[in-house]
Amino acid sequence: MWYLLIANTTFAYTHADTLRGSNGRGRSWWDVQHYTLSVLFDVEHKSIYGSVDIRFNVTQTPHDSMQIDLQTPMVLDSAILDKKVLTIVQDSNVWWIKYPFHELAKESSKEIHLFYHGSPRVAKRPPWDGGFIWGKDSTSKPWIAVACQGMGASLWWPCKDVQWDEPEQGADINIYAPKDLQVVSNGRQYYQENNGRYFNVSPVNEKGETITNGEGHGSYFKVQNPINNYDITFYMGDYVHWHDTLMGEKGPLDLDYYVLKQNEEKARKQFEVVKPMLHCFEYWMGPYPFYEDGYKLVEAPYLGMEHQSAVAYGNEYKMGYKGRDLANTGVGLLFDFIIVHESGHEWFGNNITAKDIADNWIHEGITTYTETLFMECAFGKEKALQYIRKQMHDLNNERPVIGDYGVNADGYGDMYNKGAGMMHMIRVMMNDDEKFRQMLRGLNRDFYHQTVTTRQVEAYINTFSGMNFTPLFDQYLRKAQIPELEYYIKGTKFYYRFRNVDPGFSLPMMVSAGEYSSKIEPSADWKHISWDQGYDVSFSKDFLINVKR
Repeated sequence: MWYLLIANTTFAYTHADTLRGSNGRGRSWWDVQHYTLSVLFDVEHKSIYGSVDIRFNVTQTPHDSMQIDLQTPMVLDSAILDKKVLTIVQDSNVWWIKYPFHELAKESSKEIHLFYHGSPRVAKRPPWDGGFIWGKDSTSKPWIAVACQGMGASLWWPCKDVQWDEPEQGADINIYAPKDLQVVSNGRQYYQENNGRYFNVSPVNEKGETITNGEGHGSYFKVQNPINNYDITFYMGDYVHWHDTLMGEKGPLDLDYYVLKQNEEKARKQFEVVKPMLHCFEYWMGPYPFYEDGYKLVEAPYLGMEHQSAVAYGNEYKMGYKGRDLANTGVGLLFDFIIVHESGHEWFGNNITAKDIADNWIHEGITTYTETLFMECAFGKEKALQYIRKQMHDLNNERPVIGDYGVNADGYGDMYNKGAGMMHMIRVMMNDDEKFRQMLRGLNRDFYHQTVTTRQVEAYINTFSGMNFTPLFDQYLRKAQIPELEYYIKGTKFYYRFRNVDPGFSLPMMVSAGEYSSKIEPSADWKHISWDQGYDVSFSKDFLINVKR
């Protein structure tokens, strides 16, 4: 049994997991600067044909192979560098490009051209089990999109499919779509005549014949800021569009909305929350991080996703989570969960990105707490407290929040509510809301457009607050169980301690009986205070603990 336990822990990851999750020989020597992604759609056969130009810098002495991620059943057709067709070898979901890269000078900049095709994985349960959505709207018109967080961008285009290497100079996204369908993507749309730039894709069908462009049209988008691979996306449908402007902290911010034509009236009403929400988030977390690319909210054929500057919305124009109160207090139905949560990711997830998906609590946990911040802005602090106090106890506590590093292992699902609860406890213990607000703004300023680790975020919070929260991070991110407060009353003594904690962990909290209260700091050791207030006691509601008498 002991051997099996070790085996299940140690050998659960495959060669493919290591290739995808580690910075190996085919990745470590080059840094992505810019992507140009061009895709042509064959809607009838649910397939795509495309090209990707990757501009990269040589940062270390190169090895003689480059790792490009492209998942089966997609096929990498060819790779060209300096007008030379290179040798490519498939290794599961990785394609090794062979070339004497060692001849490239360190600090030099190059561009490699990749051509590919295939039928991308169809999403089974988007956005969680991701892929392509070849859907239809209520009028039976095609409604097509992709959601690939977790599965990775390489399920539909060849790239360096990791979070730690964002293209510093952004991306160009060129989508060729059938007529009568509007295309929306990240960044700003620009217009360009068909000068051959896009159509170098040269797709072919099963008979080897070149597919004609037909009566489709090209849509071109430019992202000026660094962007996560999984955030690069498209939406294709019978959309109506309207524009607005927010006067934000950095000046005018372009707001654009795209919804199915038949939903415009209810969408205009539901999306009225966007302006006050963005003002709230700017107050708490600093300026919107992507003024150059604008903010878009786009109706999608799935629940939602934090696609940078083009947020996916699929909450059916209901309050809460598809009409359900996740907090089970009533206050969760006061706002549209998807608009608020996915937009909060523009700060945590898109501006500040976890290097390894094992640390994705930085995305999901802190963004989940932005729901509480919005509640406070819109409905007052008491309702916000009702929301977070209930939300942070909705946990499984089966595994640590942080996943295994270097093997493409996402953080555990508790990262949402447990991460939010941890941020709330940090705020409570700092006991200075203005300082907490400046800490959130400082994180977004000092890690602006950067990828980070948990240790970096932890060190920043410790330094800024002047407090040592490392035991808190260890307990709630690196251990599965939350603290259990045991207590008993004997005579005139109140005895208490924590179970499921390491030595050195404690929390300052209040124990109350009626109008009487006393401060305690439980740890792993039994402690006691004088007590003559009876047996009807309660504890602080702002700490993520279990209580056992």
